[in-house]
Amino acid sequence: MKTKIFAIATLILTLVSCSKENDEKNQNSVLVLKVDYNTNLFEGGKELSFTNITSNMTVTNQYLSNGDFGSIKLKYQELNETIFDGTIFWMGLGQINYPQNLLNANQFDRTETADFATPIAGFENVFNPNNLTYNYNTIWDSVQSLRKVRQYLNSNPNATVKIFLYTPSVGIGNPSDWDWIIFMKN
Repeated sequence: MKTKIFAIATLILTLVSCSKENDEKNQNSVLVLKVDYNTNLFEGGKELSFTNITSNMTVTNQYLSNGDFGSIKLKYQELNETIFDGTIFWMGLGQINYPQNLLNANQFDRTETADFATPIAGFENVFNPNNLTYNYNTIWDSVQSLRKVRQYLNSNPNATVKIFLYTPSVGIGNPSDWDWIIFMKN
């Protein structure tokens, strides 16, 4: 009798474990990370989950030029889902409307290793209206050791890391208000 109960319990645990693994494989997630423009320090992030699954992630932008008030919205094209929405003010300060409630940097675990993980496919700047050249590796340095980043790199090693500079203050804008926003697809 005890053997049957043990066998049934083992079977149930195995099914639950397989179900969790399948749920993780069947989720389409995007990791959003925020890095300070001046210091390149990681400030926080959030994981977005979507029910529809695609193998690609194309990011399109909807930019409203700022006469006085502007905005930038980034969409995950294959899913027609917003992954970023922020306002831009001339001689003022806009804000991130989506995603909200980013987790603080201290809520992300880091690896214990000293290796440096670089995205195989490199970086894609998804909004660079002035076609400026940036050194993405200095920005990447602050997030590459995050366990969550390593998970995304492992699950989708051939994906490009999407990045853009969010400038909520322009005109006589204050670069201390600016942030790099990074997107990774699992």
